[in-house]
This record gives sequence, C-alpha cells and structure tokens, in this order.
Amino acid sequence: MSDATPNEDSLDQWAEMMNEMNRTTLEAFEESVQMQAQFVESWIDTVENDQAVVETMDEGLEGYAHAYQTWMDAAVQMLERTNDAVEGEDISTDEFRDIWLRAANQSFKDVMETSTFAAVTGATVSDVLEYQEKVDETAAETLHSLGFATKNDVQEIGERLVEFERRQHAVEKKLDRLLDAMES
Repeated sequence: MSDATPNEDSLDQWAEMMNEMNRTTLEAFEESVQMQAQFVESWIDTVENDQAVVETMDEGLEGYAHAYQTWMDAAVQMLERTNDAVEGEDISTDEFRDIWLRAANQSFKDVMETSTFAAVTGATVSDVLEYQEKVDETAAETLHSLGFATKNDVQEIGERLVEFERRQHAVEKKLDRLLDAMES
C-alpha cells in the first residue's frame, strides 16, 4: 500500500501535467521563434536574390522617389497655407487635412504601382503562406501533445460518422427487405 494520500497523488499528477504543458509550450515557442527567423531570412533573400525584384529595382526606386517628392510638395504646401493663415487668411482645418490625405494617397499609389512592389508583395505572400502552414502544423502538434483535438481531428470524426450513418442506412434497408421477404 502507498504511503501517499490521495491528495498528494492528485498534486503529483497536477505537477506532472503542468511540467509537460510547460515543456510543450516552451518547445512550441522555440519552434515559433525559429520559424519567424526563417521567414525574415527568406524575405531578405527574396528582396536580394529574386530576379523579378532585381530587374525592377530601378522602377521601384523611382516610385519611392516620386512618393518622397509628393510628401515634400505637401510639406511645402502646408508651409505656404500656414503662412497664409498667419497673415490672416481664413483657412479651414479640413484644407490642411486634405493636403496630407492627397499626399498619402498619391505616395502610396506611386509605390504600389511599381513592378518591384508587386514582385516583393508576391514573394512575401508566398513566404507568409508557407510560414502559416508551419505555424498550423506546430499548433496541431502542440494540441495533440496536450491531449486536445484539432480541427482536422474533428473533421475526420465527422467524416467517419457520416460514413457510418451511410452504412447503417444500407444495412437497415437490407434488413427491411429481408423482413418483407419473410413476411410474404
């Protein structure tokens, strides 16, 4: 017979479960950090080595230069309108807001319409999707190690239940035919 009381056994089980959860969480965290680092390295490699990005880099830099010029023009316009206000002209705050909104819209357009932006965005989206897949795999492994069901587990059970129901209906139909044949 054990010297431990039921309460001590429960505490030992709780401590063991918490240790396992902490270990699993730490492993998942370490894997997540590693995947994030791989993602950043992949993104940098894409920008440095992707031929589509390299070929369009001049266009991309030109787009950024246009965007910068748009912001500088807006700053000059703001300074001029501020001077006008100081000299007594009635200028609404909406006009100041509109200067910056137009500048923001134009500068984003200057950058986003470049082939470089499209190439980098496409490569980044691809990397993000790959990263998300790894995160999902890690999450599923973590959930399994903690004894939880994942979305895939629940879907598999649902598919099995539907198949089981289909087979049950087939058996019931056969039994009904047998019973009908025996009654006739």
